[in-house]
Amino acid sequence: MQQKRGVQIMVSAEQLVLHAGSLELTLSPSIGGSIRDFHFVQGDGARLPITRPCIADAPGVLDMASFPLVPYVNRIRGGAFTFRGRDVRLSPNMPGDISPLHGQGWLAPWSVESAGDRDAILRFVHPAGEWPWSYEAVQHFQLDEGGLTVSLRCRNTSSEPMPCGLGQHPYFPCGPDTRLDTQVQTVWTIDEHVLPVEQIPASGRFDLRNRKVCGQGLDHGFGGWGGEARMSDPAWPADVVLSSPAARFFQLYSPESGGIFVAEPVSHANAALNAPEEDWSTLGIEVLEPGQQAELTMRLDVVPR
Repeated sequence: MQQKRGVQIMVSAEQLVLHAGSLELTLSPSIGGSIRDFHFVQGDGARLPITRPCIADAPGVLDMASFPLVPYVNRIRGGAFTFRGRDVRLSPNMPGDISPLHGQGWLAPWSVESAGDRDAILRFVHPAGEWPWSYEAVQHFQLDEGGLTVSLRCRNTSSEPMPCGLGQHPYFPCGPDTRLDTQVQTVWTIDEHVLPVEQIPASGRFDLRNRKVCGQGLDHGFGGWGGEARMSDPAWPADVVLSSPAARFFQLYSPESGGIFVAEPVSHANAALNAPEEDWSTLGIEVLEPGQQAELTMRLDVVPR
């Protein structure tokens, strides 16, 4: 336990708890550098979830409220791509999915570099291996009375250029009256392995403007995202506005079973690494020279009604 400016800060390998006004943020550095819980604390002490609360007593990363995506997001088709004469092959990293996804950061422990009453910095260092480049990832969490800002940076520490993409994977609770309102231009249809097939206009069931979001049977990537999404429900203590100016793409997962949905700000399209390098800039992949870094910031504004 640390104490700073009269506020007790819980710091351990498992949890780190921050407070600002009515907001409480719990991080789990050792479980993928993830957000465990994000709550609105009422005057009577009742804690209402803003993101989906952690759903297990002995959780894994998929039980968390949110986790980082680094150094790529979503899937790599066949676990293989080619970059400047190098064939890269990656093993599947999630049971039940034939494609490796989301990079390495979400499956590794992160170290606590610093922690205050309202902010924390977590770090993950990846040595070259199956992903043949070394890199360093840093997350800076800043909690204030109006919401949460998470900045994710990835720096190429290898001696060769490295492709890179970043994102965040927040889960939200939902019910029959939960609504999502955001602007997207296109959507990729998907095959049975959740890999992209065709890019089409985001109309009809893919229109994300002020629509019900729970139980929609969607697991799709969207292009031309406007950079902001508003989520609301009469049962919530506040609306949540997710924004990420640098994220040009948006991933939405809304299983038919309902109960949760995932709204991901991401820097590149699903399976973009499988496209020719000349298409990468259009699809959002960035190539980092040695020592260069990429950054993506996600803001969750909590807006009481």
